Amino acid sequence: MKKFLAVILSGILLTGVSAYGKTASSNIRNITTAATQNNPNSATRVKASEEHYIFKLSKNVKREHVYYKNRYGIEIAADLYTSKDINKNKQYPSIVIGPPFGGVKEQGPGVYANELAQRGFVVIAFDPSYHGYSGGQPRMTGSTDIYAEDFSAGVDYLGTLKYVDREKIGAIGICGSGGFALSAAAADARIKAIATSVMYDISSFGNGVTGEARQQQLNELAKQRWEDVDNGYPKYNDGYPSAPVEKIPENLDPVTAEFFSFYATKRGWHQNALGNITATSNMSLMNFPSLTHISEITPRPILFVVGENAHSKGFSETAYANASEPKEIYEVPNANHVDLYDDTTKIPFDKFEEFFKDALKDQ
Repeated sequence: MKKFLAVILSGILLTGVSAYGKTASSNIRNITTAATQNNPNSATRVKASEEHYIFKLSKNVKREHVYYKNRYGIEIAADLYTSKDINKNKQYPSIVIGPPFGGVKEQGPGVYANELAQRGFVVIAFDPSYHGYSGGQPRMTGSTDIYAEDFSAGVDYLGTLKYVDREKIGAIGICGSGGFALSAAAADARIKAIATSVMYDISSFGNGVTGEARQQQLNELAKQRWEDVDNGYPKYNDGYPSAPVEKIPENLDPVTAEFFSFYATKRGWHQNALGNITATSNMSLMNFPSLTHISEITPRPILFVVGENAHSKGFSETAYANASEPKEIYEVPNANHVDLYDDTTKIPFDKFEEFFKDALKDQ
């Protein structure tokens, strides 16, 4: 299993998606869909005409753009979801939701937030640092530490709202942000309950790789870093097509084809989520594991949601084995990995509601 998961991550993080044919450029001096103001840590304010969400907002939900800084001074762009009948003289439980690695708030996190707001939660869906409309340069930089911090920054913001109960804040991490949410919770006791959905532990990149192969990867990254220094800008891994496509290429392996079916088609394509991670981001992912302290999250509860047919199931099973009680794995029948990004007929919202209402109830 470890070898299989290492192969999955290697394919995604090292080679990008160049097998897809027409892709976004692999060498991008400046990705213009995000912050490029005089202050590189500032988030981008977007016009309504430029917005693109992969789902329809419920008529019962209000969505508001909000901005706040993490402890590194990077301004986070987020969406605040609340029920339109919320009584702001009361206090409510709240949830901060992070996207898959390379994803943005207008995709899966928004799908989850739109539904959970209707079920009585105040919800934040955010763009991670360096991604989407959040600040930070170079764009599309990967950092296990900063991605975890972005969850805590969301907790900071929620705690400033008078109608949010500071003692009832939870977190959901989808795919790659599942590992980051758990990492955040291990250090931030303000996060009272954690759920992951089709979790990926991106920081396990390199696990199961022999010492010689790891050293070869590090040597390649070292060479690339010198090239970045000499060029004055980073190299970006190949990404998804710069416009949505109609068909999935026939030459893709099953896992790659599954991701392509979401990120490269009208179903989930977003201009801020083309997968162009900086090549040297792998240095952080290989060197700073996210789940070292997962057993210390106790007594706060953890829910691992997996798809019955999801290739990522092994990540949750490993994390579950290493976590302390209270913990639970919940399997969604007939669901693959990306089904739980956006398929509202399969995402177990009843289970999420039950878990968080129980975990965040008055003690």
